[in-house]
Amino acid sequence: MTVELEAVEFTLPDELSATSPPEARGLARDAVRLLVSDGDTVTHARFRELPDFLRPGDLVVVNNSAMVNAAVAARYGADAVVLHFSTRLDDGGWVVELRDPRGTPWTGAPPEADVPVLIPGGHRVLLREPWFPGAVRLWIADPDTDVPALLLRYGRPITYSYVAERWSADYYRTVFGREPGSAEMPSAGRPFTDALVTELVARGIGLAAITLHTGVSSPETGEPPNPERFAVPALTAELVNLTHAMGGRVVAVGTTVTRALESAVGADGLVHAASGWTELVLGGHHPARVVDGLITGWHAPGASHLRLLEAVAGPEVVRHAYRIALDTGYLWHEFGDTALLFADRPGADRPASEA
Repeated sequence: MTVELEAVEFTLPDELSATSPPEARGLARDAVRLLVSDGDTVTHARFRELPDFLRPGDLVVVNNSAMVNAAVAARYGADAVVLHFSTRLDDGGWVVELRDPRGTPWTGAPPEADVPVLIPGGHRVLLREPWFPGAVRLWIADPDTDVPALLLRYGRPITYSYVAERWSADYYRTVFGREPGSAEMPSAGRPFTDALVTELVARGIGLAAITLHTGVSSPETGEPPNPERFAVPALTAELVNLTHAMGGRVVAVGTTVTRALESAVGADGLVHAASGWTELVLGGHHPARVVDGLITGWHAPGASHLRLLEAVAGPEVVRHAYRIALDTGYLWHEFGDTALLFADRPGADRPASEA
């Protein structure tokens, strides 16, 4: 697999894919590796050392969305498939995805409208149309049953081909998950523990929450990020603005938090309470305005998240971090290692006198 980051191309070796949770590898959740890029300095640490790289007055913003068991075994014609329920739409339909039983994109005949996907309990999902022009794996579909109830009874966590075994939903929960709705775990929050959160608060580092319900991942090269439902509460917006006014930094836990906060920035440059759907695509054409640092996992080549990282930290920081991660054996994907990337742009380190 390859992806181009500006002028840099890299290949992800198979051995750098985390195929199981860190707990199965003899590690605590907060013992995964953490690469910290801050200015010209790159530091290797463990995630539990995160408070050492933040300052009193900084604000860590988390996603309180919780993953649901969004995958069910199904049949499409004569083929066994896995149906992923990605996103609930306002008209009662769902965005769905078909994969083969190993979790790779389905390679059977192209799906057709008016041909039902058979799901457990004798129910059917009728494919209506591609979610957007040219979509080859995401469909708008109409289930004949209550999907949350179906998933509660028959669902399992979405897994992909690099995960060697199936793991229970407990391995996909974060300490912040309170609002069920994500098709996949907001994985940047996975290494946090109760003890680590307590340590952050004890050091004078603030925490605030947004909600963004993730759809299925977009690992295929060139696919844009999909619309997602989000909410930025008034209190979180006020804390972000106050943090900047006092000279602190806003650190987003994951690309989901970054997208939500940046979707709530007004023409005045401040964050305001907001909710609904976001179609924001961050990148070189639309850099981040309020997020000063980003806690993130390592994203697969071709993922749209890579451009979002560049929008926060800058292309040079991202390229340098990825080179080091590859050279030093960091692990990729939702059960892998992590990074803390601070923005390399004016205003990202705001002294109070300039706020």
